[in-house]
Amino acid sequence: MRVEIWSDIACPWCYVGKARFEKALAAFPHREQVEVVHRSFELDPGRAKDDVQPVLSMLTRKYGMSEAQAEAGEDNLGAQAAAEGLPYHTRGRDHGSTFDMHRLLHFARERGRQVELLDLLYRANFAEERSLFNDDERLVELAVAAGLDTGAVREVLADPEAYADEVRADEREAAQLGANGVPFFVLDRTYGVSGAQPAEVFTQALTRAWGDRPPLTLVDGDAEACGPDGCAVPQQ
Repeated sequence: MRVEIWSDIACPWCYVGKARFEKALAAFPHREQVEVVHRSFELDPGRAKDDVQPVLSMLTRKYGMSEAQAEAGEDNLGAQAAAEGLPYHTRGRDHGSTFDMHRLLHFARERGRQVELLDLLYRANFAEERSLFNDDERLVELAVAAGLDTGAVREVLADPEAYADEVRADEREAAQLGANGVPFFVLDRTYGVSGAQPAEVFTQALTRAWGDRPPLTLVDGDAEACGPDGCAVPQQ
């Protein structure tokens, strides 16, 4: 079974939702047979790379809330993260373009290091003081820590079109599936779960999707094959 997760590194509920989903998956009896693929979704597509601002300022301008409301929202998110064992800085974080991060995540997926890089990006954004935005050297450091080659990472970052099509394809697909927010989980292209749901909801979705998988249909035909008793050898 395949689970696809659309998310953005700048999305706090994606950070929390990933932990809740992984808690459910860890207890799922068939977890070894579940493939998890992370897909790209930008909350602020088209944002200039050098357009970086404090999170609280972004919240007050984008959503029209007061600074007190923005701070209260961050405090609530910090509490939600702490409940999942996640560190979260409620003050002093900033916000910017995540496009290059998504490009690197596609590169990392090709090399089997996508989850490692995603975890490092989340932690850097939500739990560390140094900014993650408009800082290629910071992205290089994290990518190398995830097990990727320094030179190859620099090449990807230096070419703004490297893996750009893959990011945009993910985002188009999200729109086609009706996802207008993240996190968004799709199980076997049959069931969708929107938002950072409790682990129990993910458990129910995994169980239902697993149980509803169609049985394998065999195509009849005579052909030689090998089995526990050996291989059929055609007679001359």
